[in-house]
Amino acid sequence: MADDGIRAELERLRSAAASEVHGLEADLHAVFEASQDSNADDEHDPEGSTIAYERAQLAAVLAATRRRLADLDEALARLDSGAYGICERCGSQIPAGRLAARPFARTCVTCA
Repeated sequence: MADDGIRAELERLRSAAASEVHGLEADLHAVFEASQDSNADDEHDPEGSTIAYERAQLAAVLAATRRRLADLDEALARLDSGAYGICERCGSQIPAGRLAARPFARTCVTCA
């Protein structure tokens, strides 16, 4: 895939991740707002998960999505510098299959 195609794919993935971060932040804010407005004893609610559990789960997904967004930003920077597709540890080319599966990969399979 040519640099233009790689850049377009990385930018598409970055845009999707940024949108997902925005949505998750809004969801997390809504959960915080709901828990402040409620005096329910959700820790003993037999009907389902607790608000604290939902907050923790959303926060974990948000953190992972923010990491993916940062990984994509780093991949775009490597593309700009000419280092995209080169293993950061051993300096070998990262196989195309690995980059197709993980476009933000920084290492080859051996070094991963």
